[in-house]
Amino acid sequence: MPDPGRGRIVLVGHGRLAYAVGEALAATGTVRVRTPDELTGQAGTGWGGLVSVTDHDDEAVRPLLRAQAALRRLPWLPVRVESGGVLLGPAVRPGVAGCPTCAARRRADNRPDTPGRRALRDRYGGELNGRPNTLLTATLAAAVGALVGAETAALHRDPAQARTVGALLRMTVSTGAVRRHPVLADPWCPDCGRLPPDGPAAGRLRLDPAPKPNPGVYRVTSLAGRMESLTRRYVDTETGVVESVAAGARGDGIVAVARLRPGTGHTNQHGYGRTGDFRSARVTALAEALERLAGIAPRGRRTTVRAAYADVADQALDPRTLGLHEDDRYDEPGFGFVRFDPERVTAWVWGYSFGRDQPILVPESYAYYGPRPRHDPGFVFECSNGSALGGCLTEAILYGLLEVAERDAFLTAWYARLPLSEVDLDSARDRRIPLLAERLAHRTGYRAMAFDATLEQGVPAFWVMAVDHGWLDGPGRRRAETGADGTGTDLPPGSVRPALMCAAAAHPEPERALLSALTELGPGLDGLRDRYRPELAARLVADSERVREMDDHALLYGHPDAADRLRFLPVDEPGRAIGELAGRWSWPDRDQPPRTDLRVDLADLVTRYLTADLDVIVVDTTGPEHRVGGFAAVKVIVPGTAAMTFGHRHRRTRGLSRLLSAARRLGHRAADLTPEQLNPYPHPFP
Repeated sequence: MPDPGRGRIVLVGHGRLAYAVGEALAATGTVRVRTPDELTGQAGTGWGGLVSVTDHDDEAVRPLLRAQAALRRLPWLPVRVESGGVLLGPAVRPGVAGCPTCAARRRADNRPDTPGRRALRDRYGGELNGRPNTLLTATLAAAVGALVGAETAALHRDPAQARTVGALLRMTVSTGAVRRHPVLADPWCPDCGRLPPDGPAAGRLRLDPAPKPNPGVYRVTSLAGRMESLTRRYVDTETGVVESVAAGARGDGIVAVARLRPGTGHTNQHGYGRTGDFRSARVTALAEALERLAGIAPRGRRTTVRAAYADVADQALDPRTLGLHEDDRYDEPGFGFVRFDPERVTAWVWGYSFGRDQPILVPESYAYYGPRPRHDPGFVFECSNGSALGGCLTEAILYGLLEVAERDAFLTAWYARLPLSEVDLDSARDRRIPLLAERLAHRTGYRAMAFDATLEQGVPAFWVMAVDHGWLDGPGRRRAETGADGTGTDLPPGSVRPALMCAAAAHPEPERALLSALTELGPGLDGLRDRYRPELAARLVADSERVREMDDHALLYGHPDAADRLRFLPVDEPGRAIGELAGRWSWPDRDQPPRTDLRVDLADLVTRYLTADLDVIVVDTTGPEHRVGGFAAVKVIVPGTAAMTFGHRHRRTRGLSRLLSAARRLGHRAADLTPEQLNPYPHPFP
């Protein structure tokens, strides 16, 4: 935007607000036109910028103004009125992403009244667009004019100092207060989004050095001190990538929720943090929300490959290796997925195969788990398996692979009904572990139990449970509402409560995995106790087909009759000391020097899978929103491992031979299982 003598401001609009803005810009030799159509007849010599002003929120004029600003390579500052406020910006600069449409899309994602507002606009938009806002007083219009004048001057002198660059200003009509709402460019914006096409080059993995703060740390940076800066960048009730982050005490710890796109009605996209303090819970929740944003749909590149598997088999992942649903499920009404057919055309994205050491095509419906178009619904139910966020690609891949290990270990133990060894929590060197277990017992009367679920890769993985002592006493028997040691509970006498609650975790260091799982367990148990309804749980026990949602799985196993399905776990045997089990993990190898680069840890982890004839595939899902915060996001895929699904009919065990051989490989059986011998019930993962 120009100073006087450096180019004139073109003001498009009419009415009280446009007049006030024109008066504020008079010193610039403002060119005034009433409508966008009149703008097309102007020569444009010496113009420095475009300001559009409407006394109402008229979306119809924006495409014309946007087109004129782009045609003339002019910066553009939109000013418009909506119910209860005046909006300025975001300022649009030639060739720079981020525009009013980005802001509108972010607001629509965040506002719970978005569907209603759209319905009103569809029905009454024509009438409302021509009606001036009667609350817009002369004084308020003058204040808006002064604000626009200051913005145009700042945009010319130093755009970095302009408040409308990368942000929306909203002046409240009733008070005149001005608030700034940051706006990150939306890569899917139809007006300024410029997603590059996907291609094999995107599948070539480049891992830069990733120095660790010290050998025992598996992150390149800590988020602990970044909550304030990340909040400023990502969190805003109006235009934020994340609408809000809230935290509160819950049982044994702190639980935070980062609300991602609440206006869409999909609460399972929110991020959650469960830790021992408010700061780390909030930052964990925010990071998980950003991770989910990356996993819903491509944000860094535009999918370009649509082909049948038969036509790209030599360079593609075989979907059958990912585990399919039972064949007859695909014929059920409303199932939502289609039977795999090598001749069926589907969308593919490029990833990287460590096993092949080259780019590989992955079904888009597996790399991203958001809603699918009707013509390409995907072959299987998929969720956030292997999705992870990190301070670099190496870190993201490491934690994505650890999540694969956690879920594969839990589901393998479940489907093969492995008699896992119980771990003596009191033997942990990290005294927070037994203290968490003791606190859970004193507060609730539940016993914390942990079982070593580590598979042949040697990645420490644990299945943990909070168990009501009444269930431990025997099938179908309940106990008085006091702990085994006589301690009380925070439930009133006679309350009906769930029998048990499960959680899981995996980490290179076993005690960190245990601590993580136990930290999740307490708040999870409190949530289950709040929503537990024995009559509903009984219906889930009687009919597995009723298990449709994520919460149903935990609710089902709250019922003692269903909880008895977990008695393949040796709950009556004494726990083994962590030191006795150390030989199963050996991370890192004892003969190696201390590791100072996270790439060495990742190479070790990947090698463990490759040695077991399991490929590790990475899809880079990083979007521009992640890059501005210094993050990388990935989807890690290990064909042949068991993937978590929710809803009993979505179980994916067909074609996974590792499930059949697991008990034999781990020394629990002499022969492989048959498919009919796999655990037929819904899993208890919460």
